[in-house]
Amino acid sequence: MDKPTTRTDPRILRTRQLLRDAFIDLLEEMDIEKISVNRLAERATINRVTFYLHYKDIPDMLEKMADDMIEDIHQVLDRSTVKSDSPDVINTTMLVKLLEHIAAHSKFYKIILGSRRTPIFTERLLRLLTGLISEGIDKRGNDSVIAKANIQKDIAIWYSSAALIGTIVSWLREDMPYTPVFLAKQFFLLRTLQDPKD
Repeated sequence: MDKPTTRTDPRILRTRQLLRDAFIDLLEEMDIEKISVNRLAERATINRVTFYLHYKDIPDMLEKMADDMIEDIHQVLDRSTVKSDSPDVINTTMLVKLLEHIAAHSKFYKIILGSRRTPIFTERLLRLLTGLISEGIDKRGNDSVIAKANIQKDIAIWYSSAALIGTIVSWLREDMPYTPVFLAKQFFLLRTLQDPKD
């Protein structure tokens, strides 16, 4: 994928943001199958031709929105690196930053993760979380609880990533009743309670 090295024109960014916001508003009101390019362009206060300057069709727009979502999350997580030898400190900090990012853009995430109408976003986020959890397990190596308990790495990754994404989606559906810091601490506390003791 060729990424432009020059800064994107602010007008292009503004148009894409208008389309994204319009899409989220429409998705809140109706099934995705009923969202047409005409309806989307009208809601975004642009014309159809402008839509096609940015995207081939609505599935292409969803792909690019999912790419942007993952890129935004990577930027947030890259800024949250902590100097520590403890993988748990790094993981807790990263989860707090992820949850803070989701809370700051709660309308977007509540619509795209909280509904089953746009699985591409949940699948992409699950893939990202799976990668992060896998890295965390690899960093612990043979000292990990998973290795000591003789738990298959892939099963541990499936379990942890499914639990995490399920927690995030439920938190969004319940209108985020807990702060990101509290939720992250509770998640890791639950995980440590489930770990078998040596």
